[in-house]
Amino acid sequence: MRPSALLRSACRHLSAAASGHAARPTPPPGCRLPARRSSSTGGPASEATPKLSRQNAEGPAYEHATSEIVRRSREDLASLHEQHPGIQPVLAIVQAGEDDALLEINKKMAVKVGLNVMQICLPSEFTEDELVEELLRLNGDPGVHGVFLHLPPSSLSSRVLNSIQPEKDVDGRSDVNVGRLVCGGLTAGFTPPAASAVVEFLARHDTCLEGKTVLMIGWEGPLGVALQCLMQKNGMLVLNSQWSSANLQNQVMQADVAVLVGDAHRGLPPMWLKSGATVINCGPVLKPEVAAEGLKDMEARPLSEIESLTAALRMQNVVRSSSLWVRQQQYLPWKLRTLKLQPLSPVPSDIEISRSQTPKAIDQLAQEIGLLPEELEAYGRTKAKVRLSLLDRLKEQPDGKYVLVAGITPTPLGEGKSTVTIGLVQALSAHLKLNSVACLRQPSQGPTFGVKGGAAGGGYAQVIPMEEFNLHLTGDIHAITAANNLVAAAIDARILHESTQSDKALYNRLVPSVNGMRRFSPIQLARLHRLGISKSDPGALTPEEAKTFVRLDLDPEKVTWQRVIDTNDRFLRKITVGQANTEKGHSRQTQFDIAVASEIMAILALSDGLADMKQRLGRMVVGSSRSGQPVTADDLGVTGALAVLMKDAIKPTLMQTLEGTPVFVHAGPFANIAHGNSSVLADKLALKLVGEDGYVVTEAGFGADIGMEKFFNIKCRASGLKPNVVVLVATVRALKMHGGGPNVSAGAPLPKEYIMENLKLVADGCSNLKKQIQIAHLFGVPVVVALNVFQTDTQAEIDLVCRIAEKTGATAAVPCHHWSRGGRGSVDLAHAVKEAARQKNNFQFLYDLQMPIHEKIRTIAQKVYGAEDIDLSPEAQAKIEYYTQQGYNTLPICMAKTHLSLSHMPEKKGVPTGFVLPIRDVRASIGAGFIYPLVGSMSTMPGLPTRPCFYDIDLDPVTEEITGLF
Repeated sequence: MRPSALLRSACRHLSAAASGHAARPTPPPGCRLPARRSSSTGGPASEATPKLSRQNAEGPAYEHATSEIVRRSREDLASLHEQHPGIQPVLAIVQAGEDDALLEINKKMAVKVGLNVMQICLPSEFTEDELVEELLRLNGDPGVHGVFLHLPPSSLSSRVLNSIQPEKDVDGRSDVNVGRLVCGGLTAGFTPPAASAVVEFLARHDTCLEGKTVLMIGWEGPLGVALQCLMQKNGMLVLNSQWSSANLQNQVMQADVAVLVGDAHRGLPPMWLKSGATVINCGPVLKPEVAAEGLKDMEARPLSEIESLTAALRMQNVVRSSSLWVRQQQYLPWKLRTLKLQPLSPVPSDIEISRSQTPKAIDQLAQEIGLLPEELEAYGRTKAKVRLSLLDRLKEQPDGKYVLVAGITPTPLGEGKSTVTIGLVQALSAHLKLNSVACLRQPSQGPTFGVKGGAAGGGYAQVIPMEEFNLHLTGDIHAITAANNLVAAAIDARILHESTQSDKALYNRLVPSVNGMRRFSPIQLARLHRLGISKSDPGALTPEEAKTFVRLDLDPEKVTWQRVIDTNDRFLRKITVGQANTEKGHSRQTQFDIAVASEIMAILALSDGLADMKQRLGRMVVGSSRSGQPVTADDLGVTGALAVLMKDAIKPTLMQTLEGTPVFVHAGPFANIAHGNSSVLADKLALKLVGEDGYVVTEAGFGADIGMEKFFNIKCRASGLKPNVVVLVATVRALKMHGGGPNVSAGAPLPKEYIMENLKLVADGCSNLKKQIQIAHLFGVPVVVALNVFQTDTQAEIDLVCRIAEKTGATAAVPCHHWSRGGRGSVDLAHAVKEAARQKNNFQFLYDLQMPIHEKIRTIAQKVYGAEDIDLSPEAQAKIEYYTQQGYNTLPICMAKTHLSLSHMPEKKGVPTGFVLPIRDVRASIGAGFIYPLVGSMSTMPGLPTRPCFYDIDLDPVTEEITGLF
């Protein structure tokens, strides 16, 4: 039988009171709260109880030793409380059954020291698997600082003892702690308190231990090892024997001290002992009456003397464990071991480069950057989720520098923002020896198998393994797909059921009677509260109240929620659902979006924790009722289920670059209709990890006019973070296109303008670069231009771009060669970023949230895009009035616009002027927390080209090696 979670939690706590006994809450059946000594015969070896000592050993001396240990432990605990007032050290005692009569001494000692006790009562008959499972739970409980196994010795296998974390093994019986003791690492681990008590006993008994001969009879387990080690460290000669030894009597007669281990119920005849010899029984703990019988021929001392000392030393170990835990919770300096690169020329394919480097084990990387083992959830060898508890642990840690990588207006030639981001962090960490983390979006499977390819960087500036980065990763996008489509299914099911059932039937099904009882679920009570109905008894609602409660009255024509899939599938852009006969004619037209366009993805990227994410999920508006009222996920009753599906996806994924520096991969919202940035949580975790002098480099989608503007006005508002530097990425090739260069076609040779020097095209195209620099300056953030260099770029072209950028106001403009050289090729960029981060920062938002919706749209259009004005369609104007009426007018704006031009016209390169920005519609992502105007036609479902990337992707069934990915 497995102990229940209820039993475990109910076993907390015996709170230690400084002045006496603590109050005892009533435990559930089968659970005892106070910690007491074991009652099992043949108890664990660490529970040493000396049975005999010389008559002239005075009791007060042992009492003094115990009192001294208690006093020091109390002082250490008080000091710990001064530094960390919230800490409440807990000793967990695991026992079989409920007989805890002999645990009284531990309970009293815990009270004296000021510790709390959690007592866990396993069934009298338990399996090793059940015990190990319980110990693993205790390992994962940050409130437990020590584990004491009060169990029969037959159950204390090596597997069991080593299941306890060494840091919580306050009885010092794990292989790690015993090994530390043997190797002399007394400060790093825990010494068995029973062994320490024996040595203390001997030290108090004799003025000098050195040179004494100790005979250990029945050598056994960790206690025997610890005893021998401690005695030898005190200069004693230790001999071993067994009860079956023919020479046992002679050995005993030569010994100054006889220590009985194992079958300790067997006595030593007094005539065997030489004058002045001491006998200490470290065998199984016996009940008092059994102990008296076993020692009837021997002089016996009161059992409490060394029992008290052992218990006091055990509590001292708990205090020490909690102190070690507190030190662990503090910021841990990085000990990053970077990986060496050996760049080749010509540069091989991305996948060849990725496979040429052996990544570090992810737990090793995590340890190097100061993560604790319990903060990591490994997904294989090279990637892991990072738990959000890290934010609580490092909440007092100052943030590092916050760097945003954006770009000029994208072209089909590519600018390489991801490559620059990775090259920059490789330069910062691997070459300048500065802590840095890259924060990237997770790529969608759609572009990976479509036309764009992945987003792991390229050349010698990549995230590895690049196959895992680009394919599935840790399943976050699949979780979003599942959650999104659950909402879609709930919408259509609710429309069907409301249209085919009476109010009474609907109410009876939504609030069913279970075992004769009817009750509202918590989410139903919340809906009643929103409706102004204060009743909690399902039988108390009036027919009108019940109707209001059960009828969402969703208008099928006003459902705004779409289904999603992470595949480019153009034939899902418009579909009809509900054509089966079972749906009784309730068909309607709808569509699929690409998964990363789901509002749930935007929510994931903007949430600052589970509670915030759950609230945002509940606020999602899925459509309107026939009366024009918004209908939310909370109204559908699906919020809790969505949170369950998303509970793991909210944790960022840790990976590494080619040079072994850390990368957080998390979220990937569509940059056209959403804000196109990685998650707030990844950035926050990274900023704490790098420390005050470190750097977090995060990437925004598309050009500065889209990704950067949304990063500042949406993401920074949600996170409260302020950027220190903007790195603006450009290429000579892309600038030539903005300067009037010819169009390019996929698979066709590049026109000569892009591979031969053409300073006029470069100069003309720099108009776009200058505009993007000016956009960054609108927000008061210094700009460093990173010119991503290609082999065909000439020095004159490179110098021209850098000169124009600096003249426009960039702090620096730096040629970058990370694609061919790795981090070493971006060292100059790293120095420029470091210098820019020292500058005074006057970060500001572009608009006030209190401005009317249309004025916020106009501000972005005019100041960022360069439009003369905006043109609101009647539909857009009506939506603005509706959202204002609903109280959504104070949300930020997320423009849904083409990324290929500053204007709404993709073909207009450079810096278009004299245009009016058409706003054809305005929609709201209430859960994500923004209004998104639609500028022109905007597809949320990409299509596959004639020859998609998947033509080249294959798997070797023997080696399982992926080929043709990039």
